[in-house]
Formats: sequence, structure tokens, C-alpha cells
Amino acid sequence: MAGLHAWLTAQLAKLSRSHDLAKAINYMLRRWDAFTRFLDDGRICITNNAAERALRSVPLGRKAWLFCGSDRGGQRAAVLYTLIQTARLNDVDPQAWLAYVLARIAGHPAHRIDELLPWNWESGRARIAA
Repeated sequence: MAGLHAWLTAQLAKLSRSHDLAKAINYMLRRWDAFTRFLDDGRICITNNAAERALRSVPLGRKAWLFCGSDRGGQRAAVLYTLIQTARLNDVDPQAWLAYVLARIAGHPAHRIDELLPWNWESGRARIAA
């Protein structure tokens, strides 16, 4: 990666600032820390393929998003899709998990909200059942 960074920097010096390739190289170099973060943390995927595959189940297109009604509605839909996909990635049934969380969230202490997250769901259900 150090070699790639050096090569990109050298190529950038050879190009006009307004050249499209220079703009692309600048874009990457400005985000170099984020781009190389996967080298330090093995949990980070080098691609966004998993996120793109998750979105394929959501119908995309202007007419499909009319139900949002507003920017805030779109943000809420994005949060909901994120929660559902997080549950799926943790091998949790999204419908059962959401029903469980919605039934308990009003009386749940805010400082322990992490107990309701999908990766903690099974342990929380076992504790309540006991």
C-alpha cells in the first residue's frame, strides 16, 4: 500500500490539476486513511459488496421511494433497513427481533439500550425468560 501511495503521488505530480485522472487520484489520496483502514482491522471488508447485496432486496427507483414522503422519512427508512440487515447478519430473525424490541423499548433504561441490539438479543431473551 505504501508503494501504491507513492506511485499515485508521483503520477499526480505529472498531471494537470484539472485533468480527470488527477481529480480521481486526489479523491483517493484525500481519503487514504479510510481506504487503508481495513489493513489494521480485519473485521473491515475491503469492498462494499455485502452492503450492495443487502440493498438488492429493496426495490430501487424513484417510484419505489415515494412512500417516504420526505427527507426525514427516507432517513427513517434507511435506519430501519440498517436494523433489519444487522439482524440478518447476526443470524437473528428480523421480524421476531423487532417485535421483541418494540414491546420492551419504552420501559427499557436508556443507558442499557445496547442490550436490545441484535447481537445481544439471545442473551437478553434468556435473561428475561429466567
